[in-house]
Amino acid sequence: MRMKKFLALMLALCMILVLAACGGGGDTSASSAPEVSEASVDVKVAMITDYGDITDQSFNQTTYEASKAFCEENGFDFTYYKPAGNTTAERVAMIDKAVEDGYNVLVLPGYAFGGAIVETVDMYPDVKFVALDVSQETLDEANNKTAFPAHDNLYCAVYQEELPGYMAGYAAVKMGFTKLGFLGGMAVPAVQRYGYGFVQGADAAAAETGAAVTLNYVYGNQFQGDADITAAMDTWCSGGTEVIFACGGGIYTSACEALQKTGGKVIGVDTDQSAVIDGQYGEGMTVTSAMKGLATTVNSVLTAIKDGQWDSYKGQVQNLGLVSADDMSLNYVGLPEDTTVFNDSFTLDDYHALVADMVNGKITVSNDVSAAEPTAEHITVNFQGNIK
Repeated sequence: MRMKKFLALMLALCMILVLAACGGGGDTSASSAPEVSEASVDVKVAMITDYGDITDQSFNQTTYEASKAFCEENGFDFTYYKPAGNTTAERVAMIDKAVEDGYNVLVLPGYAFGGAIVETVDMYPDVKFVALDVSQETLDEANNKTAFPAHDNLYCAVYQEELPGYMAGYAAVKMGFTKLGFLGGMAVPAVQRYGYGFVQGADAAAAETGAAVTLNYVYGNQFQGDADITAAMDTWCSGGTEVIFACGGGIYTSACEALQKTGGKVIGVDTDQSAVIDGQYGEGMTVTSAMKGLATTVNSVLTAIKDGQWDSYKGQVQNLGLVSADDMSLNYVGLPEDTTVFNDSFTLDDYHALVADMVNGKITVSNDVSAAEPTAEHITVNFQGNIK
């Protein structure tokens, strides 16, 4: 009898221990499991070119280099894809390919991605789309001209190109140039904002200096140089054009080939192009560059993704421009301080004062590109349409 009582007691103790180990029937098993934060998810980044390539010395190359450097520094997988041609279908095919290959963050530079984003962003809700230079208007246009809603897996950044365009035009005239040129790639909004800003800046500087300034204005209707565009630039340069704002991917080659023959100068675009242009065409060819913060944007957004702070960006279309009159590094647009060829009539202090006036509202720059061509009050603008 004592043995039976002992065994019964032992059995009861065992049951109590088992229940305790199970947490009272397992009700808390889900809550006790470790949470998986967004930051712990494996990040794989793919950059897809629009219709250029990663050697364009401009938009695609800057985005590629910034994405690649960030991923290498943080140990993330990175690759890039180049569409077979310049169509939405071919860009969609590369998005499909990147997702199929396991990439969950897509960096898409260029307005041309509007249609591809509209077609694919709902298909891949677990993939983060980071689109540069893709505006709400671009998305709406691609969405059968109806409002395209915000998506939690999409962030778009657009830039106030008219501001660095203005800075470049103002600087050129203040530096002493009176015969200017603007060679745009294609007449798309970003290029137009650069160009119309350039005209406004040159006009303002001419009003201050009293200089008689002429400005030739044309689009190549493509984003690379060729013999036809070089021939047009030769005509400008033989007619006295001193400096050309080459605004559109690799189209700078045609401007530089013509300017090199006459000792002229060039203004770069999107990023500081002085190293590549001077390397190809001679030291001092580039007097400045009208830049926008592509690398800054890439680093900011990818850092947020890495740190689990995508909520700070998701569903937004941000219009990036000037942030500070004191700390130039915080601004998303500007001129390069280290390589701009400042002189006595346009110094580094003059540049800082110009930025301060723009930040503080003393100078306003229109972003309206609805007019068929740019106009000015104090300079002569020779608008020549498309070369091709």
